[in-house]
Amino acid sequence: MLLSGKGKHRRPSKATRIATLAGVTGAAVAAPLMATGSASAASVATWDAVAQCESGGNWSINTGNGYYGGLQFSQSSWAAAGGTQYASRADLATKGQQIATAEKLLAMQGPGAWGCAGAGNLTSGGASPNVDTSGSSSSSKQAAPKAAPKKAAPKAAPAPQRESAPASRGESRPAPVKTGDGEYKVVSGDTLGSIADAHGVKGGWQKLFELNKDVVKDANLIFPGQQLHLS
Repeated sequence: MLLSGKGKHRRPSKATRIATLAGVTGAAVAAPLMATGSASAASVATWDAVAQCESGGNWSINTGNGYYGGLQFSQSSWAAAGGTQYASRADLATKGQQIATAEKLLAMQGPGAWGCAGAGNLTSGGASPNVDTSGSSSSSKQAAPKAAPKKAAPKAAPAPQRESAPASRGESRPAPVKTGDGEYKVVSGDTLGSIADAHGVKGGWQKLFELNKDVVKDANLIFPGQQLHLS
């Protein structure tokens, strides 16, 4: 955890106290302070080891204890080392941005700024970690709202279809239909041929048709209810 002047932590270095008292934050104050310690640097593996000790290696941690991110920056140390150029708090910055800011703080205060410096063998004068400071932390990204799905235009209700009548005599009759006064009454499914056969009409359906021309206009079309002469 970064060391401060409160509680169990050490007092900040003189450089940090100057930056805090002046009320200056961001990169503007970090640049002149780095000038005297540009040789201070540590590898990514070293910073990973320090972060493992400080925060369990969670680079976006914020437990509400006043220290943020994998290297547990206090808000004043984050601002003094120029971290606010990346994000308002360390936990909202990427790992690379946190390491880049830690490099500046290391140059300002030395390894003693972290209580876990020994766990990571953090020392001044190492090789530059050469981290990528572009992008933003996944914890600070907000998913863009999804566009509401377009509603399909309501389809016009299909026009009601009339059910077609079965192709049988008596279900689809032209008007007007003569009924007649014969002795046989036509029922559904009858034909002139079936009636002639059933009643032994001599001459078959042709004779039956001839006998009932005044009622039956088409030999292929008779209707239930019609009364036909059989002789």
